[in-house]
Amino acid sequence: MADYSEKQVIVDIISDLEVELKKTDDQYDAELLAAKVIGAYREVRTARQYPSHYTEDAIDADLENYYVNIRNIALYDYNTIGIEWQKTNKENQVSREFVKRAQLFYGVLPLSQI
Repeated sequence: MADYSEKQVIVDIISDLEVELKKTDDQYDAELLAAKVIGAYREVRTARQYPSHYTEDAIDADLENYYVNIRNIALYDYNTIGIEWQKTNKENQVSREFVKRAQLFYGVLPLSQI
């Protein structure tokens, strides 16, 4: 199994999200954020269904194209910690509704072989 901690796309996404979260949440959890980024990376990698002949370098290069998807999925997962599968929530006239998580995978298509 690949060492996800060394993948440049993961390092870049963690760095970008840390900058964003430091401005909005001074108590963000860096370890939890990294876990969510790695999880999103794995999900997108799985969704692409790489053929066995793809090298790790080819996969890494391809996954760079899905930077935004991986980032958005990781941020979504991080921001919804503790409210998993929440359908609705109304509190003091505030109502929250989330986009469907599956929409964040838009454009991530499995590779096809001919």
